[in-house]
Amino acid sequence: MRDAEGVTTIELKVADAIVGQLRMRSREDPSDVSVLRLVTTLIASEVERVRAPERASEEAATEFLHAVLRRSIADRQDLLARGKELGIDLSGGGAVAVVRAHPRNPTEDDWRRRLLAVAGRGARSMASGAIAAPAGDDTGTVLVLHPDGDGEVGRRLSAAILRELESGLAGFAFAIGRSRRAEDPLDLGRAGNEALLAINVVEGDHDRNELAFDQTGTYQLLLPHMSDPAELNRFYRETVRPLVSYDEQYETDLLGTLSTFLECDANVNATAARLITHRHTIRYRFERVRELTGLDVSSTDGREKLSLGLKAMRVLGIAAPRGACD
Repeated sequence: MRDAEGVTTIELKVADAIVGQLRMRSREDPSDVSVLRLVTTLIASEVERVRAPERASEEAATEFLHAVLRRSIADRQDLLARGKELGIDLSGGGAVAVVRAHPRNPTEDDWRRRLLAVAGRGARSMASGAIAAPAGDDTGTVLVLHPDGDGEVGRRLSAAILRELESGLAGFAFAIGRSRRAEDPLDLGRAGNEALLAINVVEGDHDRNELAFDQTGTYQLLLPHMSDPAELNRFYRETVRPLVSYDEQYETDLLGTLSTFLECDANVNATAARLITHRHTIRYRFERVRELTGLDVSSTDGREKLSLGLKAMRVLGIAAPRGACD
């Protein structure tokens, strides 16, 4: 009904907390606003009462998932026991997927809740007991913890989630990153970092929307820094951060030009052809890159440092001012 003509959407609140939405279409304008307010208050209270057990279960599952990924549970048997209480059996191994959505156009406020429900439904269709929970921020990111006894469940699960998202959440762009199988459940914290690295990498790739950690290539070398990204941030600041600032200030595309140049195996003519510009313009931009960063793209050392800076930027999930970078 949300797109139908004449439909009014009213937030259902208990105290100041939003517990849902009421959509209604009246044959005529309600004459008594106080009656409408009373009715919506009663409905909100009933929604709150009915959903209380479900919400408590969701909170317990979310707390468990985050504790596993933070490595807060140090004892293997304790982790397995707590998981089984929530219906997830990790004794045969497990894996992690990260799901992210971005609305292409302004949309309703509850889409993150729908994202969580749809992603969870897709995950459980392939892995019994899979737990889906918000990442803890407001970016539209969902974490999925699931059993994986053979190392193949993650691939099937990602495909199922993507199908559910495409059919149940129209008008969004999606990205999914997935980890390798962790045979020991105490290694699931590492798996969480793998999935996060994979999704940050794939979000800069316009040709696909799903990526496994195994497919991230040299990005895997940066995995040890995911738990403490201070070194990644330092390297990013000392290499390509000045280019990002310059592009943002002057609406240029030094970063995109550099990314394309590296994709073209450092060939200026191929870069100019792909960007549909003159090679002299490309050389001028690289002179600006050298002035801003102190790194020369004509030298092997300069290209290597700039390439790693771009990779650090992707792994950190920092969006390029214009387009994507590798």
